[in-house]
Amino acid sequence: MSFIANWKTLETVYIDKHVTLVNECRQGNRKAQFEIYKLYAKAMYNVALRIVNFDDEAEDVLQEAFLDAFTRIESFRGDTTFGLWLKQIVINKSINYLRKRKVEFVNIEQVDVADETENDEEDLQWKVEEIREAITQLPDRYRVVLTLYLFEGYDHEEISHILKITEGTSRTQYMRAKIKLNSLLVKRGV
Repeated sequence: MSFIANWKTLETVYIDKHVTLVNECRQGNRKAQFEIYKLYAKAMYNVALRIVNFDDEAEDVLQEAFLDAFTRIESFRGDTTFGLWLKQIVINKSINYLRKRKVEFVNIEQVDVADETENDEEDLQWKVEEIREAITQLPDRYRVVLTLYLFEGYDHEEISHILKITEGTSRTQYMRAKIKLNSLLVKRGV
């Protein structure tokens, strides 16, 4: 059997396994729910942690997201992967958690904006752990926009809908997050 045929077989088994597990979850199968949890928990925890910024809160968000997903699994239509559907739940739960903490997303019209300078992102080479640590020190409103844009792949229009802010505010907070992150890294000598 060729490598490509072998890969296609593995890919089919992988996809079928998830579809089967999701269908079993729809029937209330606890073992299937646990298997889904084991498959996705680590990745979804990391998504939550990047947004809420604290281990305990990320764990709470993760548990709430899985509970919500299993409760609403009938609404999963299968037009995307289960992982993407679950990730959206985790992101929404994380953002709602921040809202409960009364995070204020400043409207761009309320703030004087300095001239925007383009940072040459390609020239900046940082160690991953130092960047992660610096990101955790950003104010919530900056960290959330930066995380959604850079790590989760949302554009500013999508971020504006998710956070209920203007697209301009999203862009400004992203720009300020980059500037603040750069400043934090320079202070660290990176």
